[in-house]
Amino acid sequence: MTMRLAILCPGQGGQHAGMFDLLREDALAAAFLARCDLDGLLQAPLVQVLADPTRLFANTCAQPLIVAAQLAAWQALREPLAAIAGAPAVVAGYSVGELSAYAVAGVVDASATVALAARRAALMSEAAAAVPGQGLMSFGGMEVAALQACLQAQGAHAAIVTGADTLVAGGLNAALQTAATALAGQGVRSAALPVGLASHTPLMQAALAPFLAELGAVDFHVPVMPLLAGVTGQVIADPDQTRQLLASQLTDTIQWSACMDACAERGVTVALELGPGSALSRMLRERHGHIQCRSLADFRTLPGLLSWLRRQAD
Repeated sequence: MTMRLAILCPGQGGQHAGMFDLLREDALAAAFLARCDLDGLLQAPLVQVLADPTRLFANTCAQPLIVAAQLAAWQALREPLAAIAGAPAVVAGYSVGELSAYAVAGVVDASATVALAARRAALMSEAAAAVPGQGLMSFGGMEVAALQACLQAQGAHAAIVTGADTLVAGGLNAALQTAATALAGQGVRSAALPVGLASHTPLMQAALAPFLAELGAVDFHVPVMPLLAGVTGQVIADPDQTRQLLASQLTDTIQWSACMDACAERGVTVALELGPGSALSRMLRERHGHIQCRSLADFRTLPGLLSWLRRQAD
């Protein structure tokens, strides 16, 4: 068959102490990580951050770590993937992973993107500090429009739409808990997420203008492959539009279900999630079962991943 490959870049939640182990075994990935100067960006030795769950899941560390891991993986995999499948049919990123997707698509320099992730994290944390007690919570088991109505009634917001009856909500923790209690009696499942701010909601408004200024100082290029905007689920091509959409996802709802549908509509047959974690490959597999979905996290070696991809091309 002719493989049509999607590259998926996840957001926070899947990071772990060994998230760079596999990448350090590859010369290109290891060299990229060295150029990123993660110790400097984190203002602490990377080994200490990885060993401390509190730091590892802190927003200011999590965002640059996740982007660095994804783009290091891309350095290692880009050429062998091209030999197997050609250029990706589409690339998409979830939350902070959208920064990585922009770099994969050639819009922004990869090393600059890791530094941009650190600045994005700092601005979002500053916005969260100004309105303390906010976070994210997942909800599932009720049609999205009804979920959104209940959240709105409690002063919370839909942050990421992930399915017909699932979403991630953001807002003040008290509002999220009130909504969870009200919906539990109707069979709705909920769970707090390990992210201490209300990403993709109006509570991030204070970060929007300064982040857009940061983006204005970075060279943006025309994507070299189809790139999906998280807030629309549509392919974007104009550099000015990509800059505006990347900034707007701080405060606007991410339409991840639309991104998954766009992958199917563009004829994707195989999807590879760059990790850490495997949430995106699981969601896409559940929504579009005909797409073969795996994550880098599913493999013990990069050759093992490439061997699996070759089998999909047979």
